Amino acid sequence: MQALSFRDRLQQTIYKVINPFVKGLIRMGLTPNAVTTIGLLLNVGVAVIFVFGAERSNRGDLSFVGWSGALVLFAGLFDMLDGQVARLGNMSSRFGALYDSVLDRYSELIMFLGICYYLVSHHYFLSSLFAFIALIGSMMVSYTRARAEGLGVQSKGGLMQRPERVVTIGICAMAAGIAGHYIGGDYKVYVPGISFHIFETISIFTIPITVMAFMTNITAINRLRDAKKALDAQELNEKKEEALSADKNNPLTIVITGLFLLTALFSFGSATTAAAQTQDVSNPSPIKFPVPKGIANQLFYVQRDPNTNTIICELNVNAKGQVDKDNPVHVYWIRYTEDESRKELGYIQRKFAYGIESKALPNDQFELRFVSHKKLPLYLSKDEDDKKYHVYVTVNNKKIQVERIFLRIEGGSFWLPNVKYVEIKGLNTSNNTLITERIKI
Repeated sequence: MQALSFRDRLQQTIYKVINPFVKGLIRMGLTPNAVTTIGLLLNVGVAVIFVFGAERSNRGDLSFVGWSGALVLFAGLFDMLDGQVARLGNMSSRFGALYDSVLDRYSELIMFLGICYYLVSHHYFLSSLFAFIALIGSMMVSYTRARAEGLGVQSKGGLMQRPERVVTIGICAMAAGIAGHYIGGDYKVYVPGISFHIFETISIFTIPITVMAFMTNITAINRLRDAKKALDAQELNEKKEEALSADKNNPLTIVITGLFLLTALFSFGSATTAAAQTQDVSNPSPIKFPVPKGIANQLFYVQRDPNTNTIICELNVNAKGQVDKDNPVHVYWIRYTEDESRKELGYIQRKFAYGIESKALPNDQFELRFVSHKKLPLYLSKDEDDKKYHVYVTVNNKKIQVERIFLRIEGGSFWLPNVKYVEIKGLNTSNNTLITERIKI
């Protein structure tokens, strides 16, 4: 188990302290969104105090700064309370998480508005500039995380996350107010040989904000770099998967795979009873395969891992409804992984993999053989009862009216896939019941 960071341990300690208060809020009927709203209103109060301090006090009066700092910490407490109210009160929701994030951004913007207004009004121009840069960094820390998570990667690291920013501003503002009370708001420190002071009381508040201006933007940049690494790795994996998919569907791979799979199928179909005994193999495919529908002259279909694209074998009839004796079976794809469109076999696929050769027999029957393996014949003939054409094959000494052929593949390579078993599903002609002959490889 990964050890908790100091930040996480501190957070858990704070939760233990505030949990009794949280339970009290829940008993009062407060919802997480209500707590979040209270936090926003308190931050509006922070901005109001800074504005009043700018308008009502002189440059040396830091009491408004101190009171603002205290209210910043109190408002920050509600940032933790809303999450705990949601968890302990079992009131978590997706909108609640969104509402909390949006109002946190409003709270921070409003707080920095008050700080910048105060500093500009009292002619701390350079400090107000750094406060604005800190605001930019604070927004970008949050935005970078949100945008990265929207793209499917985590980006949480770095210093100066929102709790650190709230605590830094609150404590430093309080310290500046307290120092102003005891040593005076206009206290300055000079160094001999330097014409300007290097420190004054307000520096207790403005120096940490200056540090924050750098640290927040560094945090945002580091998060951006971390997200780039994760996204580059994600894109690389996607490209590999696309290349894998493309390789699986290119003509050469389809031919090689088709040759191997159909050879496996029909060699087992013609094997001895001892070697091809039907077995109960519990190894279902993880893919949910569709059942082709709406195909009026469908004879049977072929499906296999690793995707749902399906080979359809359809009775080929002319405009008069008569079977084309030269080409009685039309073989084509249904591309379920794309737009479920029908697509003809390519030349190589038709000649070497999934194409079917036919031979006319008496009584409107046809002998069918896959071009990739010609040892086991299938027979196309009209049923006397329903007057429709069907395809029949004999497997394990059972004559089956074929509906579906399925090949379960698990691992292996493009050139030599690991075929676990073959299933032939259809009607047992001896008793007209559904039958599935599963042949273990």
